[in-house]
Amino acid sequence: MPDTVVPDWDAALSWIDTALAAGGRHRTGPVAQTRVRPWSLLARVPVDGTELWFKANGPCSTYEAALMAALARWAPGRVLEPIAVEPERGWSLLPDGGTTLRRAAPDDPGHWAPMLTRHAELQRDLTGHTGRMLALGVPDMRPERLPGHLAALLDDPLVRATMPAARLAALRARQPLFAEACARLGDSPVPASVQHDDLYDGNVLVGDGWRFFDWGDASVGHPFGVLLVALRVAADRYGLPPGDPVLRRLRDAYLQPWTGHADPARLRQDVTSALAGAKVSRAVSWRRSLDGVDDAALAEYGGEVADWLGLLLEPDLV
Repeated sequence: MPDTVVPDWDAALSWIDTALAAGGRHRTGPVAQTRVRPWSLLARVPVDGTELWFKANGPCSTYEAALMAALARWAPGRVLEPIAVEPERGWSLLPDGGTTLRRAAPDDPGHWAPMLTRHAELQRDLTGHTGRMLALGVPDMRPERLPGHLAALLDDPLVRATMPAARLAALRARQPLFAEACARLGDSPVPASVQHDDLYDGNVLVGDGWRFFDWGDASVGHPFGVLLVALRVAADRYGLPPGDPVLRRLRDAYLQPWTGHADPARLRQDVTSALAGAKVSRAVSWRRSLDGVDDAALAEYGGEVADWLGLLLEPDLV
């Protein structure tokens, strides 16, 4: 296992057992690692005929444990609430949340509309907590910070090594336009909030309300950036081309809870700017995940940073 994630597995097992004992529970079998990545580890914990989950975040996203606990306090019943967290080490013990939207409605994009509406409502209701999120270590991806992030990425050796020179030059030429988009976004009537940055139907639980989980890529930024991944996954999953009416309906379902802040035309304009910003935010998240990894991980995942940046040169889906 990557020593940057859990350098002492015995300590992790001891923490799991202590957290269970605090609730009067105990393990009924060995803990099995089910997914190991350079930036996180997920393990199944059998307890009394059911399964819990242990998640360990690497240095790139240690903040997730504290953020999950905070979101559970600020928005109870709307996120997967951890059983226990160890914020300093980025460890969390999680319940089995049940069925995801992907499993419940795998072939119907119409089910995405209420999911996006509920997520927008969650973001809207969390706008007053952004200062607390930043204090927990959640990355700052507010509009005024994004041009600097783009400049740093374009000078990053990893990006230069994985992106064709012509594409890199085109992105450098686009920097002034990107800065203008960020300035417009900074003037948005919609305030910053949590930006999940990996929202799709596999990270949403249904059956007991709508509950969202997997906040390891989250940042504080313009909330509309969450549409980048959501719409791209929906388009890929259902074979929807750019401008498809289904994608526009999903966008508008997401925007509905924000109509108290501005008229729909202004909100749609902010989506365009927020999507540009989210492409950089997503690239930053990938770059952060690859800090300190070995050559094999760089070979496997290093191109993701350049790929997300390259989307700045492509048209949006809506």
